[in-house]
Amino acid sequence: MRFNFGNFGGFQADPESGEYSWTPPKKEDAKPKKPRKIRKSGTVTLWSILITLIAGFIYFYFELPALNIHSGELYIFIILLCFVWCAASLLLGGFRCSSMKEYVSTARKKAAVPFYIICLVALVAVVGSLVGWQLFRARDYASLLTIEEGDFATDVAEISFDQIPMLDDASANVLATRRLGELSDLVSQFEVNSESYQINYHGRPVRVTYLNYGDVFKWWNNQRAGIPAYLVIDMVTQEVEVARIDEGIRYSPSEYFFRDLDRHLRFNYPTLMFSDVNFEVNEDGEPYWVASVITKRIGLFGGEDVIGAVLLNAVTGESEYLEMSEIPQWVDRVATADLINEQYNYYGLYQGGFWNSLFGQSGCTEVTALYNYIAQDDDVWMYTGVTSVTGDRGNIGFILVNQRTKEARYYPCAGADESSAMLSAEGAVQQYSYQATAPLLLNTGGQPTYFMALKDASQLVKMYAMVNVSQYDAVAIGSNVEECVENYVELLSERGIGMDEPVVSGETETVSGAVAELRYAVQEGNTVCYIRLEGGDAYYTISAAAAPEAVVLNPGDRVEISFVPPAEEELLISASGLEITRRAS
Repeated sequence: MRFNFGNFGGFQADPESGEYSWTPPKKEDAKPKKPRKIRKSGTVTLWSILITLIAGFIYFYFELPALNIHSGELYIFIILLCFVWCAASLLLGGFRCSSMKEYVSTARKKAAVPFYIICLVALVAVVGSLVGWQLFRARDYASLLTIEEGDFATDVAEISFDQIPMLDDASANVLATRRLGELSDLVSQFEVNSESYQINYHGRPVRVTYLNYGDVFKWWNNQRAGIPAYLVIDMVTQEVEVARIDEGIRYSPSEYFFRDLDRHLRFNYPTLMFSDVNFEVNEDGEPYWVASVITKRIGLFGGEDVIGAVLLNAVTGESEYLEMSEIPQWVDRVATADLINEQYNYYGLYQGGFWNSLFGQSGCTEVTALYNYIAQDDDVWMYTGVTSVTGDRGNIGFILVNQRTKEARYYPCAGADESSAMLSAEGAVQQYSYQATAPLLLNTGGQPTYFMALKDASQLVKMYAMVNVSQYDAVAIGSNVEECVENYVELLSERGIGMDEPVVSGETETVSGAVAELRYAVQEGNTVCYIRLEGGDAYYTISAAAAPEAVVLNPGDRVEISFVPPAEEELLISASGLEITRRAS
């Protein structure tokens, strides 16, 4: 028996089946719905374009993508604009369809063109990536860096000890921060940038760094005058110079809006791809930003290579793009260390082909994890070791690469890698717990030698170390460079490791005169000549291997001798060169 609800609460019974159904009651005072406003198709299109342009500008302003077909950022940018267009046109067009099926059909029609654009962009990106795949283009990757084999004794011997950069980035930052702390007008408003840049400045290896605003409020108080100074750290004397700028640096990474360095570069050069931006100064002390410009030489996204640089005046904001061959001599850093290492690894890995890099690995090499810089020929050269891909903890050679021209030289030289040399140097002073910097490779009397600074916990250089490459347990320590060199030469002599010529450091001088006295001695199989000039008491010593004409000298011959003045007056002075200017009659 069923209970009859009647029409209570809107329930009604079906007379045949007896089933109940509910019908909501009608409201007598309900107002009719206002019909949705329908916008014209042209109006919707214009508004969608405007919204897309605004969204695109906001994205471009903050993300700064390069509008270049070789940049993956461009493809992301295009896809984003397509999505914004679709969303804007669908929302502004309104939901006027009577069913979901009809709405989906309408949405598909409106999104058809953006969808095809996204598909085309994705297809181009995939094909461009495959065309540049290392499996097919291994030889092209190997040829990105042109390497010439250099002569170690000729090229590396030119580096004198007064040009050796003895400070790394961390130590330079400590010295710069301490120097800023002495300047009451700057220390409360600015901070030293955490990274410094090694350049060759007036013939000296130095590190330069700039200042950043302390925070947004300090930027607001000082942005009209700009950043008033930059710092120059001498890597030999460890002195820090504060270079004041009357006009102030107005374009830097700590600026905002259109004076922000990256934003200023992007809006002036929207199509260029930048890999790195370095702070440098020209010979007149004017601060510049050097932005390395790159391209992709293999396919769309493979084979990154540097093609030039944008030089941006940090004070005026004036800029100029220059090809590699046009970059002036004072610029020191264009090709970055990461790019050089990557290109050499391609060369070392793929010079025998792609499959050889996977199976057999005959002749496959790679750079070591450590690298450093050295000033030479009025340029900065990056140095790093070369080792086998098997990771045998030993070097088979070294490369020097000019960071301005990308000129690369390879020097075959078997021995311990840099990490082993650092551990050996640290072990010699383990009682102090000093840490060694990444070593440099020097030619010391014909012996490939690692030179490194030893730092304490506060990142200050306390001592120096020299480690023989072939016998890395031969370690010499000194509190200064001269003492370290003397100890190293003495150590090599004790071990019977031959020296091609005396080790010299500092600036070379010459002396001329008539030979008053000659003496000879044989030391470790080498004939050494002792020369005293008329009117002098000192003897100038030089090996016959370094100067063969020394064995045919006669008293009365006039000669010109090259040498480095000793720190104190000595009876024996090591000579580096000898020339007979006139024979005695």
